[in-house]
Amino acid sequence: MRHPIPLMLMSMLALMLAVAPARAERIKDMAQIQGVRTNQLVGYGLVVGLDSTGDQTSQAPFTVQSLNNMLAQLGVTVPANVTPQLKNVAAVAVHAVMPAFVKPGQTIDITVNSIANAKSLRGGSLLVTPLRGLDGQIYAIAQGNLIVSGFGVEGTDGSKLTVNVPSSGRIPNGATVERAVNSQIGQGDAIVLNLNDADFTTATRVVASVNKGVGEGTASIIDGGSVRVKAPMDITQRVAFLSTVENLQVEPASAAAKVIINSRTGTVVISSHVVVTPAAVSHGSLSVSIKETQTVSQPGALSNGTTTVVKNSVINVDQGSNRMFLFNPGVELEQIVRAVNEVGAAPGDLVAILEALKEAGALQAELIVI
Repeated sequence: MRHPIPLMLMSMLALMLAVAPARAERIKDMAQIQGVRTNQLVGYGLVVGLDSTGDQTSQAPFTVQSLNNMLAQLGVTVPANVTPQLKNVAAVAVHAVMPAFVKPGQTIDITVNSIANAKSLRGGSLLVTPLRGLDGQIYAIAQGNLIVSGFGVEGTDGSKLTVNVPSSGRIPNGATVERAVNSQIGQGDAIVLNLNDADFTTATRVVASVNKGVGEGTASIIDGGSVRVKAPMDITQRVAFLSTVENLQVEPASAAAKVIINSRTGTVVISSHVVVTPAAVSHGSLSVSIKETQTVSQPGALSNGTTTVVKNSVINVDQGSNRMFLFNPGVELEQIVRAVNEVGAAPGDLVAILEALKEAGALQAELIVI
């Protein structure tokens, strides 16, 4: 079922986008320092203490194997011919994002997800789990009680109700960092600023702002997405220098003209600077209906005829209200929406109109259908 946004509301949003004044942004909000990045960690562990909502061991043998290995390390030997029937244990994948500059002893949040057939992790506790990076090294150790926002209930007749995802949970500050990642912030005689949205105009303005704020010749362009900035060699001076640079104000360039269409919901988002060259558009619909009726034909008196059933077909053709409107040269965002409103087109019709304009080469913008 489609739920398009009303054209009047879309017109108001489009008008706001078209008249919104340009505003300067800090460099720290529009660029990232090369080498200052997060790192992804992942691990495998066991959650215990579940209320009979854990893995079904017949379908998840690795859960039993993991538990037996853990018990063996603790000095408990499980006989080889014994297969524990576990209901309160679940095998889980644990992952976390390790921020830049985090040091050993600090804590980070972790996310825990069931990887077998556990119904819920609610009320469970994660046992000690090492978290490794892509290089195979252990960078953090995770453990703690899970916070699960979802829950599920099931009746004896097979009916069940599930809210959110009970097989996934989080542990705030659930992992302690054991190893720090070496930073590249102090290497070389310069740092590189990578723009979040590559644009030659924005890169040029960043260079001008840095040269004006900290000294001529400090910054230079590498390409449309990166700017090289000379920095002091002393790490204390470099950190203070970067603090100054990241707070400099830059007015970003206007975004490229785009029309984004969500084909599932009928939502259309039109950015500013969308221009349509001269074009005429006809909007209307053709409706054909066929109605079948049956009548009885009686023979005349003394005609020796028989009664018969006669089928009649009634065909109606409704061409609707065909309307045509003209886009003048250089028409922009608000005129497009106003013209569509005037002919009474629905948002779904607007999608077809924009696609037709793009196909005809009259829409001077990138058309993106998602």
